[in-house]
Amino acid sequence: MIEILNSTQLTRAKTTGALVGDILQTLKNRSTVGTTLLDIDRWAEKMIVEAGATSCYVDYAPSFGRGPFGHYICTAVNDAVLHGMPYDYPLADGDLLTLDLAVSKGGVAADAAISFIVGDARPPESVAMISATERALAAGISAAGPGARIGDISHAIGTTLTEAGYPINTQFGGHGIGSTMHQDPHVSNTGRPGRGYTLRPGLLLALEPWIMADTAELVTDADGWTLRSATGCRTAHSEHTIAITDDGAEILTLPTQARP
Repeated sequence: MIEILNSTQLTRAKTTGALVGDILQTLKNRSTVGTTLLDIDRWAEKMIVEAGATSCYVDYAPSFGRGPFGHYICTAVNDAVLHGMPYDYPLADGDLLTLDLAVSKGGVAADAAISFIVGDARPPESVAMISATERALAAGISAAGPGARIGDISHAIGTTLTEAGYPINTQFGGHGIGSTMHQDPHVSNTGRPGRGYTLRPGLLLALEPWIMADTAELVTDADGWTLRSATGCRTAHSEHTIAITDDGAEILTLPTQARP
């Protein structure tokens, strides 16, 4: 299903997107050495509930997981990259943490992810990986607009990641979003320009470039959810929900302090 939102729904999408961005920023600020992943999940739950919203993950039970997920946010550390299930792990200085949050409010969902380094350490490889995903996300957003194709976005993301020297996994990527978290069209993190669905105003897309340092192969934890790099290398993931507008694309999941 591909949804095209009307003006009322787009207004609600902006509210949901701002909530996601603000929660992620708050969680980043609170995530210090010694914080556990379960602490982060509890904080996310509290903020979501207080906002009158719902997490898209608690009851999430797709065919590829061992569901329902049962937590409010995905937390992935170091070699974990996607669908990281929170557990009682205390963060250490230099850990690379990814937080992925999808929330629904007013009947419209928004989805975003951030990767950052915990504590004072700044491992150069981790800094480079995070930067590459952020640049790829910016390139994908720049390629989005009315009349553009999904392949244009995929090509922009993939070119950035490949030029940075990272292999690309195509099992998981971006997606349409609206009244539900995951919708068509799928947005691969690499592709050919001029191909695929033509973008229209009112379409919401969650774009999410993610990489692993030296492999494109994933393995699944015993929890049935957490996806890790097959080699144990570090990973990074950046994501925003955007709305296609009459003249381009608007990022909906920026935190309030980062909005123009």
